[in-house]
Amino acid sequence: MRTKNIYILSLMVLLMSCTGNQSTFAGVGEGQPDHSLWTALLQRHVDERGFVDYKGMIEDKVKLNEYTTDLSDNPPQDSWSENERLAYWINAYNAFTVKLIVENYPLESIKDLNPTIAIPTVSTVWTKKWFQIGGEDFSLDRIEHKILRREFEEPRIHFAVNCASFSCPPLRNEAFVADKVDRQLDEQARVFINDPVRNKIAPDQVEISQIFSWFKGDFTENQSLIEFLNKYSKVKINPKADVDHMDYDWALNDTN
Repeated sequence: MRTKNIYILSLMVLLMSCTGNQSTFAGVGEGQPDHSLWTALLQRHVDERGFVDYKGMIEDKVKLNEYTTDLSDNPPQDSWSENERLAYWINAYNAFTVKLIVENYPLESIKDLNPTIAIPTVSTVWTKKWFQIGGEDFSLDRIEHKILRREFEEPRIHFAVNCASFSCPPLRNEAFVADKVDRQLDEQARVFINDPVRNKIAPDQVEISQIFSWFKGDFTENQSLIEFLNKYSKVKINPKADVDHMDYDWALNDTN
């Protein structure tokens, strides 16, 4: 009887190991990427507005490729903390977006890289699988929607990831890191929400970014949109204020 129980227990352990409970990247890359490489590039080529000197990035393409290769070779592991994984995925989204622009520069908009027939959420520059992480083909869409939004339930990520466009939240000029990612996200939220170019806020009338429309559900979990905005807005918004959304400018966030 004891032998039978041991056999059943062993079988259960074997079945559990094959049902996807392990990380997708288990055993791939044992270290963590050196995010200081990314910080050095950002501080050199991102201005105070969060705009990018893409010509400068092209000159530093070897270092950019070194960092994205480091990301590809060292994907998150189950042993990582939540903040380590969160910082990794935000940096990965931003770095591969910059790499995409660098490899296709010059262009007027990231949308210029859409396929001839672009079908929203199905066939766009964001859904294209063109880089690898942990040996798997990846797209920017997978990082944002399948990982960041789904695994972390953190609305502030929308102010941290940058889509290389004028109306996007500014690209932070330092890498996100685990020990201060919460503060960094708070700062990104405050900067973006109080930016009068991207959000016009008055007590009884707000005209805000389309981001708050596209991802409204992320901002209204157990709260109203205005309650979320008031956490970061310098101007306190009345609960019944009128809410409109601004047009989104997809022009490239280029300093040149």
